[in-house]
Amino acid sequence: MENKFYNDAFIGNKKLIAAYSKTGELLRINYPGSDFRQFIEYFKTGVTINDSALVNLNQDINNRYSQKYMEDTNILVTKIENSYFDLSIEQVDFVSIRENLLIKQYTFTNHHPIDLDISMLIHSKLHSNLNNKIGAMALDQALVQYCYDYRFAIFSKNPIESYQINESNSNIQSGEIGGKDYIGMSTDSSMKYKVGMLKPGESKTISIFVYVSEYKEKERMEELEQQLFELRKTDPKKELAAAKRYWTKYVEEHKGNFALTDVKSDYAKKIQKIYHRSILLFPLLTNENTGGMGAAIEADDCMEASGGYAYCWPRDAIHICSAYDKLKMEKVTDKFYKNFCRMTQNKNGMWEQRFYTNGKLAPCWGLQVDETASIVCGVLEHYRHTKDEKFLKDMLKTCENAVHFLKKYIAQICEIKEEQDVVKKEIEEYYKDRKEHIPESYDLWENEEGIHLYTLASIHAAFEALIQIYQVMSPAYEANRLKLDAMSAEKTALQKYQTEIKKYIQKNLYNENTKVLKRNTKDDRTDISTLGVVVPFNIFSPKEKKVLNTVERINMTLRTYTGGYLRYEGDNYRGGNNPWTIATLWMAMYYRQAGNRKAAEECIKFVVDTASDLGVLAEQVDNQTKQGTWVNGLGWSHAMFVLLFSK
Repeated sequence: MENKFYNDAFIGNKKLIAAYSKTGELLRINYPGSDFRQFIEYFKTGVTINDSALVNLNQDINNRYSQKYMEDTNILVTKIENSYFDLSIEQVDFVSIRENLLIKQYTFTNHHPIDLDISMLIHSKLHSNLNNKIGAMALDQALVQYCYDYRFAIFSKNPIESYQINESNSNIQSGEIGGKDYIGMSTDSSMKYKVGMLKPGESKTISIFVYVSEYKEKERMEELEQQLFELRKTDPKKELAAAKRYWTKYVEEHKGNFALTDVKSDYAKKIQKIYHRSILLFPLLTNENTGGMGAAIEADDCMEASGGYAYCWPRDAIHICSAYDKLKMEKVTDKFYKNFCRMTQNKNGMWEQRFYTNGKLAPCWGLQVDETASIVCGVLEHYRHTKDEKFLKDMLKTCENAVHFLKKYIAQICEIKEEQDVVKKEIEEYYKDRKEHIPESYDLWENEEGIHLYTLASIHAAFEALIQIYQVMSPAYEANRLKLDAMSAEKTALQKYQTEIKKYIQKNLYNENTKVLKRNTKDDRTDISTLGVVVPFNIFSPKEKKVLNTVERINMTLRTYTGGYLRYEGDNYRGGNNPWTIATLWMAMYYRQAGNRKAAEECIKFVVDTASDLGVLAEQVDNQTKQGTWVNGLGWSHAMFVLLFSK
């Protein structure tokens, strides 16, 4: 399988998601959501011109490319200029709002002094393995590639000139395809359409449709044939206009209180572009049914360089939820907490590392306690935004269960001993016949197991969140004396736990010699996550001496010459030495809170300058090229950007 690590652009309709390269090549199609399933190994388009061999539209040496979105939409426009034939192609890609239908519209314009006879070829290969066998068949002017439970159909209003079901790889480069088979077991197949003769200065347009659907039980192929018959009536111009209206309205309704009122300079315009692109990216990452939010459109399908990115980490999702609230998308945040979080919480009160956006458990590799704590904090933050007490009441038991788990974790670390402590007794009872303890937690970067400052800060904040929730909810339980007494006792216990956490931090996570905070109990490497004690968890104020010393150390060790920030000393992920967008925005957030607007603006400028021309933020940035170098469209990056630019 060919590596396709870099998605440069994304389009979709919330269920059918497509990712593209900067030359307009379709890299991925996901359905029925951004995390499952990804169908295509490749989808290549090319043309033959007069008697030429195949000219690959998205990879030819004679092609020059430019790309943009139609303003405030998920409609991608790629312009291709072929210098050899003096032919220009405008490729417009979008997904229908009403159907799970990708529409690829190509307009060819002849700038050559001679006539150009053009045919268009599509070569499509779907992923196939032991549990996903692929077949293909020609069906009433469509090429249908199918597996056990899904169908992938390619068609046009134009009649098919020729097609090839088997062994397309052997002759596709010649531009001549054909064969006797109407059905076969091939994973790759091809088809050819006649665009026609273009006289000098003339333009012609062809639209290619890609339809993805589930293969329902007892459904016959004739039913798909009828669906394709109806879909072939689709008017691409009307669908394009509808998609444009939908997305521009979506941005207008959800741009919230954007902090910039004067958007005249190129720099301010790019800030607005990133902000609006964030609004347009979030629905492509979010499961409409559950509220689960993927971290990014997958860029590492085979997990060759990472553990994958399409899953829902509660930690990432909390940041996106905060951004959703700022963007007037409170109903989505509601759904995440009341639906997704409640359906995925373990019986013991914790959440695992990550999930599919539909709530099913995804592949994981260890306990990450800050994810559980972050959800409790997020519940309170969402309430502060909406003032919806019913939401708090609905989430109260969930938060209490989570805090119950967190108390067990902290009691073990801080060695909290109380004879009447129910939690302590539970721990002793649970472990009396076992030698093991609650496993060590990974840090938020998912590298180191141990006891981490960020994790303890998140737990301290979760305890504070439940205390605040109890204060809000107390009047609702005036008639329930037992509940009020239990809430009061719990608040007292949580305050004691908070005191013990601070003592532990002072004793074990603060270097008395250097006067800086430590990221964990094992080493003294500087880590941007130590800022968590200020942003977002507010254990310490931004101007406390230990915090100022830590920030000074961060600037000495993690700030690169370009102005971006590394995650931590010795980070070797994806080659290391790359500034991270979230690390740099985290510094901006700290500086904002500390009142140092100039330093915050310097951090923001690095992020804006290194964002793609489409307004997409990457996970990491190459110091040399100042371009995204790994995972474009990271939801966490875009969420932090929105939070910085929402009033």
